[in-house]
Amino acid sequence: MTYRSVYAPGLFKDQVIVVTGGGSGIGRCTAHELASLGAHVAILGRNPEKLEHVRDEISTDGGSVSTHVNDIRDEDTIIETVDTVLRDHGRIDGLVNNAGGQYRAPLKTITTKGFDAVVRTNLTGGFIVMREVYNRWMADHGGSIVSMIADIWHGWPHFSHSAASRGGMLTLSESAATEWAESGVRVNTVAPGSIASSGLDTYDAKDTAFIQDGVSPHIPLQRFGTESEVSAAIVFLLSPAASFITGSCIRIDGGAPNARRGWWELQPARNNEPFNGFHRAALPTILANR
Repeated sequence: MTYRSVYAPGLFKDQVIVVTGGGSGIGRCTAHELASLGAHVAILGRNPEKLEHVRDEISTDGGSVSTHVNDIRDEDTIIETVDTVLRDHGRIDGLVNNAGGQYRAPLKTITTKGFDAVVRTNLTGGFIVMREVYNRWMADHGGSIVSMIADIWHGWPHFSHSAASRGGMLTLSESAATEWAESGVRVNTVAPGSIASSGLDTYDAKDTAFIQDGVSPHIPLQRFGTESEVSAAIVFLLSPAASFITGSCIRIDGGAPNARRGWWELQPARNNEPFNGFHRAALPTILANR
């Protein structure tokens, strides 16, 4: 089996696309889809075993991939990685700024150290990567950058540190879209809501009931999204079809921000089937064991 993308074969032939956080979850899925469409994908992450596993998967499927172990919060290693990709592959056409993370906690309990760690990962690290890719290649050659944010509209209780950093990435990307337009660089974001990815399995046991039973009933489409549905939005923004789109954000959230309590009682959703083009996808354990 191969990735069942909705996009034309060879769409990214001869292109090089960097994917941060490419060792798991949405980053892994996106790397697979881009490789299946002809791109060489350079996947970045902190865990060499995870990166090697994804590299072996993509290679087995016939794709082109390289792995780069680093921490996006470390400026020196990111500069070294970008230079390595350019030395080995000669170009960087796209960047998927995907790496990030958070944990669930009431705002009053979040330590300064914990707040800083999330902001440095979700915002500062992404800034470092996009700046270095721009300065070292895209300023003179153009390109496309897609950064990951989240369903932060109207606030994100119990994830306030992530809401702050994701909101910062949104406005950072909107600012870059204007400043870097002169170089032909498009900068956009995607905002996933509740997605059935391996990231759900990283939450503490105390959050299990909330994830299993407290999320999808409040989404108009009454389900979790798939990694493939997020990847499809990212691939579109990287593609030539989005050549007049910059400074924008695509929501992939099942309509969650529109479900305003007290205005409408959500009804069981019908006639909406999840799209899952990723032939190696598996439900996160927390959902598979319901």
